Amino acid sequence: MLKRPFFALRGCWLAGVLVSGTLMASDETMDQAAQSVEAQQTQSELQQQIDSADEATRSAIEELRRLERETRQIETTNATLSSRLASEAERLQRLSQALDTLSDTRDALPMIEQDMAEQLTRWIESDLPFLTDERLARVESAGNPEAGSAERIASLLEAWRAELAYGREVDSWRGRLVMEGASPREVEYLRIGRIGFYYLTPDGREGGVWDEESGEWLALDEPARRQVRNGLRIANDQRTPELLQLPLSITANDQGGQP
Repeated sequence: MLKRPFFALRGCWLAGVLVSGTLMASDETMDQAAQSVEAQQTQSELQQQIDSADEATRSAIEELRRLERETRQIETTNATLSSRLASEAERLQRLSQALDTLSDTRDALPMIEQDMAEQLTRWIESDLPFLTDERLARVESAGNPEAGSAERIASLLEAWRAELAYGREVDSWRGRLVMEGASPREVEYLRIGRIGFYYLTPDGREGGVWDEESGEWLALDEPARRQVRNGLRIANDQRTPELLQLPLSITANDQGGQP
């Protein structure tokens, strides 16, 4: 009767020990599980931090590369701008020098105009006496004071070109002949460049050649008048050009003295 309770108590004690052991084992497992979870969380946090650090590093690298590209672009732009600025400075320097030269030229224009007009007038007055009034009027109109300097010089240059062209032309026209001691009359004029100046009356019975040395008209004989008639036809495109046998208005010395 007394042993049963003892065994019963011992059984209860063993059961309590087992239960206590089981509980202790469960606590340890839970602790381990908790530590494992905590370790996983820590590792996850570390991984996130590493990922964030990698992302930040990549962003920083990309930003650095972008800045390097922009720096190179700025350097290239600066080099280009520097070259352009240097070229612009050189151009401005040339322009400044040109303006200085232009200012000097503008100051000299009145003297240039006067010299050109005087030389051209002297040339006309010393040349064969053909269309003299017309040619002098061209020079006078070129010096129109109401026009600008550039326009007057352009007109004078045009007058010079016209005078030079006379030396390469064969020309004819009808005009009045005024000779000392004779009444003015209509004649046909023939000019061969600046070396021959002739006239022929409409009936062909009289003709002459201007003699530069004596400053007067010299009469032509019939063969010479016939040559003048042929020259008039050539000038009017009525005859094929040919060599004319005519006395010249100037001598070699006179030609060499032309302006």
